[in-house]
Amino acid sequence: MSDEFRKNLLGPEPTYLPEESDVVARLEAGDEAVDLAAKHPTSSQVWAILADEAFDEGRTIESYAYARVGYHRGLDALRRSGWRGAGPIPWEHVPNQGFLRALYALGRAAAAIGEAEEVDRITKFLNESDPQAKIAIEGRES
Repeated sequence: MSDEFRKNLLGPEPTYLPEESDVVARLEAGDEAVDLAAKHPTSSQVWAILADEAFDEGRTIESYAYARVGYHRGLDALRRSGWRGAGPIPWEHVPNQGFLRALYALGRAAAAIGEAEEVDRITKFLNESDPQAKIAIEGRES
């Protein structure tokens, strides 16, 4: 039996997004996410931060919008990295965390506005990406 056959039985390989070293450096230097979004609009991490900030301030609709942008920018990045619509997106790979945080934030905001079908779809997507992501994200919020 070929290795390729065994590999296919196991499902798709995990997807690992590339590092965003400039974004990380700017955040560590104290730059605001709102400023970075204009300079790095493809960064899911920046949009996830904006979604979290808006949600924490009670701006649910803004949080939903920010999270949706982060989610779609993340899908674009995943596809560029070889993702074909299924397979693991490991939380432990730090560059994946921006997308997973945006996905979580989208589900949280969708729940807050009563979008039950979207909540179900996002919950399934997040769990299929990495079941540990939700636990890690919620642990950060405590």
